[in-house]
Amino acid sequence: MISKKMTALVQNSSVIRAMFEEGKRLAAIHGAENVFDFSLGNPSVEPPKEVKDAIVDVIMNENTNLVHGYMSNSGYEDVRTAVANSINHKFGTHFNENNIIMTVGAAGGLNVIFKTLLNPGDEVIVFAPFFGEYRNYVNNFDGELVIVSPNTVDFQPDLDEFETKITPKTKAVIVNTPNNPTGVVYSEETIMKLSNILDKKQKEYGNSIYLISDEPYRELVYDGVSVPYLTKYYKNTLVGYSFSKSLSLPGERIGYLVIPTEVDDAEDIIAAANVANRILGFVNAPSLIQRVVAKCLDSEVDVSIYNRNRELLYNSLTEYGFTLVKPEGAFYLFVKALEDDDKAFVNAAKKHNILIVPGSSFGCPGYCRIAYCVEYDKIERALPGFKKLAEEYQ
Repeated sequence: MISKKMTALVQNSSVIRAMFEEGKRLAAIHGAENVFDFSLGNPSVEPPKEVKDAIVDVIMNENTNLVHGYMSNSGYEDVRTAVANSINHKFGTHFNENNIIMTVGAAGGLNVIFKTLLNPGDEVIVFAPFFGEYRNYVNNFDGELVIVSPNTVDFQPDLDEFETKITPKTKAVIVNTPNNPTGVVYSEETIMKLSNILDKKQKEYGNSIYLISDEPYRELVYDGVSVPYLTKYYKNTLVGYSFSKSLSLPGERIGYLVIPTEVDDAEDIIAAANVANRILGFVNAPSLIQRVVAKCLDSEVDVSIYNRNRELLYNSLTEYGFTLVKPEGAFYLFVKALEDDDKAFVNAAKKHNILIVPGSSFGCPGYCRIAYCVEYDKIERALPGFKKLAEEYQ
């Protein structure tokens, strides 16, 4: 018999993945061309040409034992040096290879850092709406997730409520910007206010509170929007990054952690994170793709393709009467459902073969997420269904 903890997790398995599987079922019935799956954040844009060239170059020209062998749990030193130098060039920071740990994507990185930091009962604060797997990652290490209610006006964090939610048991705060599911970029003003609150609370309680910046969408921004680099605003910041979206490599599971030397207990955290990377079963980030991304740190996917999708879908849904905040980054629209029950609304959309995800999965009932990382013509073909769906509620 499986564990009680896993029994609960199986029963509450990811709604996003369930919708993805539902899409395959409907495609078998109606034909894939007649099913409009906007459920999963699976990049539709091709990886940059440099990535494919780098894969061939690494396989053909680098030492086989180096490419496919074991290395330090934190990753290849030259790869970590390249990552640190790239960050320093982009953001004016001063990291070196010791501040970088290569991880199995951002998800692996978050689990490593929670394994490193959390004692049972420690609290981790998140801002709704939030990526639903945060709940599971914190639960993996018997932490407690504390949720700040959504600010549905502009989806910037509610910092007044945030301040009331910080307690002596608060160990970490997660910030995800550009945000999944809203696409909102947290402003510099927001980050500065949040940092000031954390500084004040650390002094009040005499505890270290770590700000964890989860950054898989950093490069996916529009209209010249800038994303603040959080280590420059708050000393106890840790960064989790993934190449899944910036290079369209979600299945390769490659990312990194940044642990600045300035954070409290940095030496111990770096040592513990290396051990956590090993004992969680990752051992090290995938060797081949480490060497590949090190050659592509200045490459990015063509964000204009996502922007074209964003403009079409946002303008069309607004015209049909939907309410939503225009996203500044990522590749999601977070739309107010046309009835109070977001799950019922998602089922109504399914009647038009449109698959979207209820906002309750992200801690924000009454809304739904639409992932527009799909082909442009799929959006065009789905628009009549969205229009009919809106008309049903008028």
